[in-house]
Amino acid sequence: MASATILAKPQQEEDPPYHHAPYQSTALRGPNKSPLILRPGSTELHGAVFGESRIRPNDADLTAQHGGEPLGEKIVVSGRLLDSSGRPIRHQLIEIWQANASGRYAHALDDHPAPLDPNFTGGGRTLTDNEGRYRFVTIKPAAYPWGNHPNAWRPAHIHFSLFGTVFTQRLITQMYFPGDPLIADDPIANSIRDKNVLARLISTFDWDLTIPGTALGYRWDIVLGGSNPTPEA
Repeated sequence: MASATILAKPQQEEDPPYHHAPYQSTALRGPNKSPLILRPGSTELHGAVFGESRIRPNDADLTAQHGGEPLGEKIVVSGRLLDSSGRPIRHQLIEIWQANASGRYAHALDDHPAPLDPNFTGGGRTLTDNEGRYRFVTIKPAAYPWGNHPNAWRPAHIHFSLFGTVFTQRLITQMYFPGDPLIADDPIANSIRDKNVLARLISTFDWDLTIPGTALGYRWDIVLGGSNPTPEA
């Protein structure tokens, strides 16, 4: 059996620090030693890859995965996955997860007293097309309280997970919505030290993505590498 190799990503200037005092749980989760970069092994070079057979018809439409219509504001989130030179990254798996329109995750550990929605579980996946485009139809998530500090509220956001060609390549980040006043006081968002870099995590409203009478549209491009990469979050 080939041994798995973990590729430790060195801290980039654009990324939030591993330890950020205002985000209290980083004290427990952040590594205390510098990461090591290990050479790719057999798992990375010859391991399993993601394919289109793993994508089901409604995986990218989170509003059509159950027997009824979910509650809340329907939205379209779309953009392109690009490399450091602005070229499309094709046929890459993108997964999302999010809270519902009441600010609650469909997860056993979420004890926020907001209601769950039986028609919305908040998870989706898709593959980028030949132009690097992705598209999700979903419900706009609500803000929710969290126990980081007194009266702490997380701004509305959608988590994104991007896989490369093998299981050990993964980038996790999150997308925010324009004009949200909670972003300015959110310790997670503001662990990104440069506000111009933080702006790369905020989507833009886009009329061209809007479905008339049905859903508003938000555009968010994701850039891997280069001088203006999308930060981890």
